[in-house]
Amino acid sequence: MPPSPRDPDSVDHPFFARFYARFSATAETRGGIGPLRRELLHGVSGRVIEIGAGNGLNFAHYPRAVSEVVAVEPERRLRRLAADAALRAEVPVDVVPGVAEALPVKSEAFDAAVASLVLCTVRDLPRVLAELHRVLRPDAELRFFEHGRAPTPGMAAVQRALDRTVWPRLFGGCHTSRDPAAAIRAAGFRSVSYRSFRLPEHGPALPSSYCVIGSARRGPG
Repeated sequence: MPPSPRDPDSVDHPFFARFYARFSATAETRGGIGPLRRELLHGVSGRVIEIGAGNGLNFAHYPRAVSEVVAVEPERRLRRLAADAALRAEVPVDVVPGVAEALPVKSEAFDAAVASLVLCTVRDLPRVLAELHRVLRPDAELRFFEHGRAPTPGMAAVQRALDRTVWPRLFGGCHTSRDPAAAIRAAGFRSVSYRSFRLPEHGPALPSSYCVIGSARRGPG
């Protein structure tokens, strides 16, 4: 049975899922996303949990030192595509249903976590980050690649206006004005390190152009 839009433990964005599957494949090569995925996952090892795995484009970039990836994806169409991508991966990938606010895994079970272009879409960002903190082992690493709040007041105001109106409806619940690095720090992660950049690097900036890529460590408790 298809998941109900009212079910708090599922996500159903059929039109956005089709758009994302096509757009992301193009962005991987022409938009420069592929090298960023490699940068994001370089040096990751052990047992990894990835939230919002989408159609599985990260899977091809996991190093062979990774023993297992548990990839959580709530959108059923994207999850089917991720399952296909998992079959082609060089590391074991288990694609499972679930939402990031209530991860279907045990506490302190993972050596690393990956959040890639997903923190903008989750319903409850502090709860998601608390869940990531819960499932990571002490001192384990969170890798993140996200877009967020613009550094200029003008564009930041545009982002807030879009987030209150059309943007989340058009783009699968995406919000443009969140500050992922600040939220990660507020959730109790330490050693938060990242670099900021813009995509695309040249030309007019979009509300979703302001990105960060980096890592953080699970704090105590």
